[in-house]
Amino acid sequence: MILALETSCDETAVALFDPARGLAGEWTHTQVALHARHGGVVPDLATREHLRHLGPLLERARATPGFGAVSRVAITRGPGLAGCLALGLAGAKALALALGVPLAGVNHLRGHAFSPFLPLHAAGPADFSARLAALLPHLGLLVSGGNTLLFSLDGRLCLRVLATTRDDAAGEALDKGAKLLGLGYPGGPQVEQLAMAGRPDAYGFPRGLGPRAALDFSFSGLKTSLRYQLEKMSPAEIALRKSDLCASYQQAVIDALSRKTGFALDREPYRSLGLSGGVANNSRLRAELAKVARAARVTLLAAEPRHTGDNAAMVAFAAWADPAVGSSPLGELRIEPGLALA
Repeated sequence: MILALETSCDETAVALFDPARGLAGEWTHTQVALHARHGGVVPDLATREHLRHLGPLLERARATPGFGAVSRVAITRGPGLAGCLALGLAGAKALALALGVPLAGVNHLRGHAFSPFLPLHAAGPADFSARLAALLPHLGLLVSGGNTLLFSLDGRLCLRVLATTRDDAAGEALDKGAKLLGLGYPGGPQVEQLAMAGRPDAYGFPRGLGPRAALDFSFSGLKTSLRYQLEKMSPAEIALRKSDLCASYQQAVIDALSRKTGFALDREPYRSLGLSGGVANNSRLRAELAKVARAARVTLLAAEPRHTGDNAAMVAFAAWADPAVGSSPLGELRIEPGLALA
């Protein structure tokens, strides 16, 4: 049994994972409503909230049957907000010491990268390894507020980054677009909600694709294009056309993500395509990636909506499934706020 903690940003999360049976339980306290009042995450407030809620969540985990079988504690060591990471690591070290078990530091991004395999494990833990092997090599798209990445996993689960963003991440572009449109925090979900009633072809926002050989993403030009479009419109016209603006802006982000993913699939004989990260909860993006997967004749593995944002289940699962994760002496494990994926 693996006990995992996640405190990298504004979600306090705890999970229990049994490799032989799957998730035994997960508990999360979200801070979205608190930070919405400030228009974004306030690091000091986030750290304070982790301090307030981590203990109660752990008490709920302790009441779960099988907690006494915990043989490892896993904690997100980065990337993330320094204060939040440090508080989580302190708690994880105390738990590992009290339980007399090893401590594993998990790369938050690698947790996202492996999260699409959680449903595969849940469908049959006993033969998970064999079914996973049949889906390798694997291409993954990790898309969130801070990162937009294409990566591959080979037959030994060695991860290689294929592309990143040259400027804004996709989620960041959606949030900045929402701010330009006068929407609240978090912006991405509000853009998606309004876009449902709009036309995605109403405005011709740029896709930032570049040459087919270049897989890197770029979204800063899209944000600038939206700003110029809004400057040409009156407040009344913006209010009237807000759904069309959201639909067209969102579609430009999704087109860039789906087309670049398609370019990457053309390069190697992949067997599966993964979708993870906070923006992976966008229903239109999931639909577009399903089309891309069908066209390439690969299996789409999308993280479950509850595991697209920051969560401890993916941390626990990565601590078991990711060969790059190992146990560390309590005194040697450190936080790494700027930790990269590879």
